[in-house]
Amino acid sequence: MKRLASILVWSVTAVAACKPIAEARKYVGDSTCITGKVVKVARSPRSGTHFLNFCDDYKNCPFTVVIFAKDLQRVGDVREVEGKQIEIYGKVKDYKGQAEIIPSAVRQLRGESGKLPKLPPGYDVANRGRYSAGRYKDANSRPKREKKDRRGPTETEQPDESH
Repeated sequence: MKRLASILVWSVTAVAACKPIAEARKYVGDSTCITGKVVKVARSPRSGTHFLNFCDDYKNCPFTVVIFAKDLQRVGDVREVEGKQIEIYGKVKDYKGQAEIIPSAVRQLRGESGKLPKLPPGYDVANRGRYSAGRYKDANSRPKREKKDRRGPTETEQPDESH
């Protein structure tokens, strides 16, 4: 019984102790918790993929979080975590020399952000994360008027019957 209790205490302590983003590279291949302050949330206009960047220069940052457009409904509105300290749980992967976690559920994100809100209505994940609330119509714009023909009716020409 003591052994079971010590295993439980050890596993809870291991999960609770999140590693800083600077150490993320050491844990590639492991499922762990990484913590850091999100500096910027970026979105790829082409694919709709969202990136949680923990450094001003994401190319030289040791860690990033990647949320694919197909996972946004399950993860939530990740734009809300910008400027907040978060904990991200998951398998640390290597992508071009940079450590990353790719969450697929909201339960993988914790910290200052708490529970992420759902995506706003009209945020079309299938359209790669772009809004699709219909056509934009400026409230001050007037509908285009058709130009009136001021010349009046014209006589129609008779076909040439000399063929």
